[in-house]
Amino acid sequence: MKLVFEKSISGKRGVRFPECDVPCAGNIPDKLKRKNYAELPEVSELDTMRHFTRLSLHNMGVDTNFYPLGSCTMKYNPKICEEAVLYKGLGDLHPLIPQLPDGNKFTQGALQVLYETSQFLSEITGMAEFTMQPLAGAHGELTGTMMIAAYHASRGQKRKKIIIPDSAHGTNPASAAIAGYEVVSVPSNADGVMDIDEFEKILDKETAAVMLTCPNTLGLFNPQIKKIADKTHEAGSLMYYDGANLNAILGKLKPGDVGFDIVHVNLHKTFGTPHGGGGPGSGPVGVKKNLVDFLPISRVVKKSDKTYALKYNYPSSIGYIAPFYGNFGVILKAYVYILLVGKEGLARIAENSVLNANYIMKKLKSYYHLPYAHTCMHEFVISAVKQKKNGVRAIDIAKRLLDFGFHAPTIYFPLIVDEAIMIEPTETESKQTLDKFIDIMIKIAKEVDENQEIIKTAPHNLGISRLDEVKAAREPKLRWAK
Repeated sequence: MKLVFEKSISGKRGVRFPECDVPCAGNIPDKLKRKNYAELPEVSELDTMRHFTRLSLHNMGVDTNFYPLGSCTMKYNPKICEEAVLYKGLGDLHPLIPQLPDGNKFTQGALQVLYETSQFLSEITGMAEFTMQPLAGAHGELTGTMMIAAYHASRGQKRKKIIIPDSAHGTNPASAAIAGYEVVSVPSNADGVMDIDEFEKILDKETAAVMLTCPNTLGLFNPQIKKIADKTHEAGSLMYYDGANLNAILGKLKPGDVGFDIVHVNLHKTFGTPHGGGGPGSGPVGVKKNLVDFLPISRVVKKSDKTYALKYNYPSSIGYIAPFYGNFGVILKAYVYILLVGKEGLARIAENSVLNANYIMKKLKSYYHLPYAHTCMHEFVISAVKQKKNGVRAIDIAKRLLDFGFHAPTIYFPLIVDEAIMIEPTETESKQTLDKFIDIMIKIAKEVDENQEIIKTAPHNLGISRLDEVKAAREPKLRWAK
């Protein structure tokens, strides 16, 4: 078919589609045929590229801005990890290639990556075996709680509740509830960690598991974690580790060594995969020896001839929870990341993330309220309660930061801290970047006394000015107006 360019009625150049010589052309009803020529724009490749490049400059990302997003571990992602997914035979591998029990020559590389990554994660966390299938951290939590249920059922027990501290990530109680459990919340004590006295009152023979993030969302490591694990095991219950904050203890402490039985790991947080806006994610789950039989199928096994295959015959398995390869691109990037940094590098990641967080915290504690004045781990929480007394809230401070080129930190979480501002610098930021962030945070604290209006109407330097959050929540517009 030839396109004929003609001037339309409006005088603009348009495209006319003459009668096609293909069999289907004559079958198009007249009511569906165009009455006027299509006025398609003629834009050069250069102008197109400039347009989309300018649009991209409106975005914030780790590659362009400091991202102190507490609890999310938004670290820089080495570009070598991105390149790995382009390797022929890995990036081009089709997910529907048959999963043959005796091995498949086309999938040997991918199976090796899955097998070795699971071995690395087992060593890092102190678990016996991992499944790489879960597609996100919350999906890993659900997988873990399903295995908890299967474990107790195999012992003829039907336990009905899971204990979770009040500072937990919201996905913890959600995952436990979806798996059919009653969620019992334990308050934090004056030190910001789960109150062990209240915990012991709640723990009983109906408890299936205890779900903990350690260090917790306040960035605090619970010094009584071993005692909590021992008490939990005495009650016949299991310990579940939410790996969202694993970055703080990499190469320093294995969750399995302090009593955790199940671990999920956020590869997209800890092991160098970019994320945000809901994805991509990967939440592999590792278990101790007594839970291996319940892992999802299929599983990668290494054969004596050093080839890899899939095995399905696990009668106690909870079954399939995702397509076998999981989020393979994320797993591949994590595999490269672990090989890149090595064992000593993992420990340095923890050391530097803890150092950076404590450095910022010490510098800001005179200007903002610090609800828990302890040495923190990889992140910390300050509060804007001082500023709130003068009419400025945490959300105002977060929006003001945007004016200076910093992504807003996490605010109003955890819920147990009023006007919470959660900051996690990660290990990848330089001292120069940290100092600049500290200076701006101090500047904003001073503006509360000197020029409140500039904070309360921020941001001023972006393409979009201050939005009405209340109206946006009550009258969401999810599509462009015609």
